[in-house]
This record gives sequence, C-alpha cells and structure tokens, in this order.
Amino acid sequence: MTRTVRECLAEGGPTFSFEFFPPKTIEDDRLLWQTIRELEPLHPSFVSVTYGAGGSTRTRTIEITERIASDTTLLPVAHLTAVNHSVAELRALVGHLAGAGVRNMLALRGDPPGDPMGEWVQHPEGLSYASDLVGLMREHGNFCVGVAAFPYKHPRSMTIEDDTKWFVQKCRAGADYAITQMFFDADDYLRLRDRVAATGCDVPILAGVMPVTNIGVIKRSEQLSGAPFPAKLAARFDAVAHDPKAVRSMGIYESSKLAERLLDEGVPGIHFITFNRSKATREVWANLALGARI
Repeated sequence: MTRTVRECLAEGGPTFSFEFFPPKTIEDDRLLWQTIRELEPLHPSFVSVTYGAGGSTRTRTIEITERIASDTTLLPVAHLTAVNHSVAELRALVGHLAGAGVRNMLALRGDPPGDPMGEWVQHPEGLSYASDLVGLMREHGNFCVGVAAFPYKHPRSMTIEDDTKWFVQKCRAGADYAITQMFFDADDYLRLRDRVAATGCDVPILAGVMPVTNIGVIKRSEQLSGAPFPAKLAARFDAVAHDPKAVRSMGIYESSKLAERLLDEGVPGIHFITFNRSKATREVWANLALGARI
C-alpha cells in the first residue's frame, strides 16, 4: 500500500521534501524531470506538485503527480484548490488521483486567476474555504491531507488572531499536517507554532524553505508569500547585489543556517521550494548533511 506523509511524520525524525510546479514549455518539462532525477537519490520523504491560480495547471499537475507515482521511487503529494471548481469536479479530481494510487493531497482554497489579491469569488456550485475541501477529501476516502500555513499571516487575514483561527479550523476539519509558505526568519515560524499550540492544536507544521539565488527571487518571494522580506537580511543581500555569485553564495548560506536553526528547534520537517531547479537545494542539503542534520 502507498505510504502517506502521516506515516513519514510518525516515524519520529524530521521529514525532508521538495516542491515542484508544472512546466509551461517543452524545455521546462525537460528541466523538471532532470531536476526530479537529480533529487531522487536524496530519498526525500515526499515531493509535491503545485496547482496554478484558478486551476490553470490542473491537467499538468495531475499528469506529473501520476507520473511521479508510477515512474519514480518518490512519494507524490498533489496540490488541489477550490478555485473555479464545482463540488462535482473536485470529487472527480480526487477520485481520478485515487485511481492512480495517489493518497496524499494538499488542500488549498487557492488564489483568484489573474490577480492573486483580487476578489475571491466562490464557484456557484463550489466550496468557500480550504477547510471545506479538507472535509470533502475526508468524506471521499482514506487520504492523507495537508493544508497551508502562514508564518507571517495570510495576506487576506485581518489579524494574526484571525489567521490562527482559520488555520486551526482547517486542522480540525481533518488535516494531518501543514506546510508553511516560504519564510526567511525562523522566529516567524516559531511564533506561528506557539500560537497554534496555545489553541490545543498539535498538527505538525512543516517549514517551507527557499534558497535565494538571485536578487529577483526576493521580490518574487514577497509576491508568493504575501510577507515582507526581512529588512536586515535584505540589507545584507543589497550589499552584494552587484555580484551575482556573492548573492547566490549568501543565499545558500542563509538558507542552510535557517534550516539548521529550525531543526535545532524541533521542526517536524523541511519542505524545499525548488522552482524546478536542483542545484541550490542539493547544496543546502549537503550543508545539512555535513552538520549531521540529515
């Protein structure tokens, strides 16, 4: 029987996992599978495949997840969002993945197509919240379901307290674990963990880590996570912005130190956001192995 992320977490040691996104071109597809083959020998606990805004990469997400399940030794997690999908469509997608042997899924409400911060409009026959999607998956079969967490807070949450409430609601709907959006300050993660623990919720929260390999990644990280890049860290990158090699070296160093701190603090897992490139992730992995963190 297919393993689950829940079982990986139950083994006690921290999990290590990688995130990919569906390619848009033939060359991107070649690069993705090259990256997957280069990371496969590291034996990650699992890998995940993202789902474009508005379900724009739905077909590719499913195809890639199924191919990972059938053609590699990796354990795939399929992202699934509620945007622009009826309940019937969502049930069909979940059933299709189950038929391909995929038992691990990440339930997300998702962003509106076109403008991630635009008005979120529920499908007339769809779902309103990620917690509803978790419930649908739970009703449909024995799946291992993850949800998203936001160390800084979700951009749409008015307050930290509201954000915590909504997160705990997703967990109580039946989530087995959570993966954070990318962040660059370990204290943001630790504050999230403490807030959630104070509610009595003990769902494992995996840390989303992304090495900064160029200055453009900093701006992109703010767009993707909805959180400002730490000012002190940004100043350090600005000081070497004229030297791309120095920027990359600093990014690998800072990402390694962040992961080491998180592991020392007892994080249940590190989830590397790869942008479909393997080299930076492998370098951080090597640094953790050198420090006996893996």
